[in-house]
Amino acid sequence: MEQGGREDQTTTFNKYAFACAVVASMVSIISGYDTGVMSGAMIFIKDDIGISDTQQEVLAGILNLCALVGSLAAGRTSDYIGRRYTIFLASVLFMVGAVVMGYGPNYAILMLGRCVGGVGVGFALMIAPVYSAEISSASSRGFLTSLPELCIGIGILLGYVSNFFLGKLTLKLGWRLMLGVAALPSLALALVVLAMPESPRWLVMQGRLEGAKKVLLKVSNSREEAELRLREIKVAVGFDENCGSDENVKVPQKSQGEGVWKELLVRPTPEVRWMVIAAIGIHFFEHATGIEAVMLYSPRIFKKAGVRSKDKLLLATVGIGLTKIVFLVMALFLLDRVGRRRLLQVSTGGMICGLTLLGFSLTMVDHSSEKLLWALSLSIVATYAYVAFFNIGLGPVTWVYSSEIFPLRLRAQGASIGVAVNRTMNAVVSMSFISVYKAITIGGSFFMFAAVSILAWFFFYFFLPETKGVPLEEMEMLFTKVFSGQNVVKKTDPR
Repeated sequence: MEQGGREDQTTTFNKYAFACAVVASMVSIISGYDTGVMSGAMIFIKDDIGISDTQQEVLAGILNLCALVGSLAAGRTSDYIGRRYTIFLASVLFMVGAVVMGYGPNYAILMLGRCVGGVGVGFALMIAPVYSAEISSASSRGFLTSLPELCIGIGILLGYVSNFFLGKLTLKLGWRLMLGVAALPSLALALVVLAMPESPRWLVMQGRLEGAKKVLLKVSNSREEAELRLREIKVAVGFDENCGSDENVKVPQKSQGEGVWKELLVRPTPEVRWMVIAAIGIHFFEHATGIEAVMLYSPRIFKKAGVRSKDKLLLATVGIGLTKIVFLVMALFLLDRVGRRRLLQVSTGGMICGLTLLGFSLTMVDHSSEKLLWALSLSIVATYAYVAFFNIGLGPVTWVYSSEIFPLRLRAQGASIGVAVNRTMNAVVSMSFISVYKAITIGGSFFMFAAVSILAWFFFYFFLPETKGVPLEEMEMLFTKVFSGQNVVKKTDPR
């Protein structure tokens, strides 16, 4: 497949759109913190309230099962109350969940707080990339839409750092502060979000054309660009492109949400079916390739490799968080230059190598009666390499790609399907990893993830067309050409 769509790389970067995307992405920091902090907090929770390995798996994975519910509800919710208020709702859920977990007198209350926070995660993972995609122009969409993934990485790193420093407090206080402190940024974000503009595409869907025009004038670099984007959005929704920008214009029937699930899942057109397959596939492979096992259970992995002290285990996980951030930042600047497909192929190839080396080194440790320094070093290097390759490609591209490929009338629910698959796989991996590695050895589990990564590489190569530089309103045309065998988008987008 050839690269689809090219744009003028000299386009001026819009600072207002960037600021809006940053604020929307802040909800992902809290989501990432929930993941990162739990990896270390579980060490202390186990010592304090005496939970079993099975209870640890359930505690780790229940967030993702609840996020599945949240993600499925988020699509329709965001179409009904708007993208901005959906971000506000996610922040409130995070705050409530953090307060309940911070209180956590027993396992049941801890699970309740984790469930509430999990619903918030589902909302956040769906809405942040969709909002960022809808306010950005085609030339900067990859950069802005990957900000939520970067913020997840920042949140995970903050969780690891919190583990290291708060772990030095008393056993009963330390882990409760780790979990409860997330309530403060959640409250602050809920207040800041109210000052954000609404997505112009959502406003057009509601018939509020004047409001959409005002937002587009702020997030575009010229009046001409704003008017061009508004015309394209109006056509995509079903309005006449020359209709006036008066408030309360009657909304075309096809954009009001009726039959969206039927169009996506029951009677999709060939191009929509391809989009659904692409979104489900990329979200499936993001977690089926094992990233959650590494991010959530890294202290356990390093302990198996030969690291014994709690401080060194937590420091090693901080290194994983730093690696994630560095390579996510690199990905931000490559997405709109190199393209989605090439990053996916390089990323997945590197992951296959990292997972194979990690499986080999951990197998050597398992079969040796003495400490193997070279195997310990190789396992740490392989883990860091795997995290690096994941975060320069598959991690950020998953969220960019699935939030940009669907037509406007299907975008929220289409993105929510992808997030639902994502959370399901996340839950499966996080709730089964300990049991799997006990059954097939820890080295064997990473050989398994390497095999899945090989399947992922072929899926990305054959099923995902390049979307770099293609306007959101032309995605349907791109997938129509892919389905009919015409893989090159010939039209140049000047924005």
